[in-house]
Amino acid sequence: MALPISPPVNSTEHLRSYALPIIAFGVIVAVLYFGRVFFVTALAAIIIAFLLDPFVGLLVRFKFPRSIASLVVCAMAALALYLAGLGAYSQVAGLVETMPSLSQRIGEVEDAAAQQISHLEDRVYKIVVPRRQVAQEKKVEVPPPPPKPTRNRRKGDAAQTPATTVPAAGAIQEVRIHTDDNPVSAYISARIGTFYEALLMASFVPFLVYFMLSWQDHIHRTFLHFFQGGDRIVAARSLRGVGDMVRGYVVGNFVLGCMLAGLSSTAFWMMHLEYPLLAGPVSGFLSLVPYVGLPLAMVPPLFALLAGGGSVSTVFVIVTVVAMLHLMALNLFYPKVVGARVHLNPLVVTFSLMFWGFLWDAAGLLLAIPLTAAIKAVCDNVVSLRPYGRFLGD
Repeated sequence: MALPISPPVNSTEHLRSYALPIIAFGVIVAVLYFGRVFFVTALAAIIIAFLLDPFVGLLVRFKFPRSIASLVVCAMAALALYLAGLGAYSQVAGLVETMPSLSQRIGEVEDAAAQQISHLEDRVYKIVVPRRQVAQEKKVEVPPPPPKPTRNRRKGDAAQTPATTVPAAGAIQEVRIHTDDNPVSAYISARIGTFYEALLMASFVPFLVYFMLSWQDHIHRTFLHFFQGGDRIVAARSLRGVGDMVRGYVVGNFVLGCMLAGLSSTAFWMMHLEYPLLAGPVSGFLSLVPYVGLPLAMVPPLFALLAGGGSVSTVFVIVTVVAMLHLMALNLFYPKVVGARVHLNPLVVTFSLMFWGFLWDAAGLLLAIPLTAAIKAVCDNVVSLRPYGRFLGD
């Protein structure tokens, strides 16, 4: 009995089926990396548009044309941003005036910390090393170091003092070296092109937000024309799922950040910290940064404490208050306000933070979760991609 002969497998087509997706993925990663300023600007405009869209919808219900409602909401948002920036500027200006005392205070804290570490090392050394060995080491007399050899000067050199010396070329060279070693000027000069590019792209954000809000219905309707039949229904569901998820995530984080900002400012004001209206909002919104939010949230109040010259016990109180607010927001409010719309497992969240953080640095850390959740929303609505959606989900 002859066995059935299987058809030969074309190894070239088999390798091509694996090579094309890998090449496509590499091209997409390269485009995202080299075009990060463009993509981050566009995503920032989209996030701001999602934040302002409920207010535009509220005005549309009162018979406002969508273009006028978008203009009014954008103008009010710009005014609120200007007032917030003005208040932050007054707080930062007061902080800048105290910079000399703040630097002196930081130096004192460093000296105190060094002394504490030295005492701790001595105690550990006394505990670890036996007492007999310590006694023997104390009995050993260390000879004094030999005197440094002195150079014989000529009479003309002895009469000349540093005050009468005129190091013309040397002085000019030292000044130039000091100017080039300034870290702030060196950082700005090395990245002046990046700053200009980021500033240029940021100037497009207000216009992008306005057009996204005013032309939302037109964009949504014309986007669906790219699909036909049942694919149009799937695209509409995917677009609706992405919109609901991103809106819920962004608005939920914004509300949660405002809540933490208010509670932090109140707590810092009750502790008589300097600049509570600056340290509170910055600490509250930094607390929402994934994985590193808690240590980042402690930095602003600790700087405010150093500016006011607080005690060590106040440091303990600040750390306790910030940790309690962070844990309360993470365990009580975050699952109800934000987590119910995201549904991502922790492993995927960690990998997404690594991936987008590598591509877009700090902006990637902030945008990693909404981008990954948007991909999951698309996978949940496309039948062929639903296994990937279940893999990304919780």
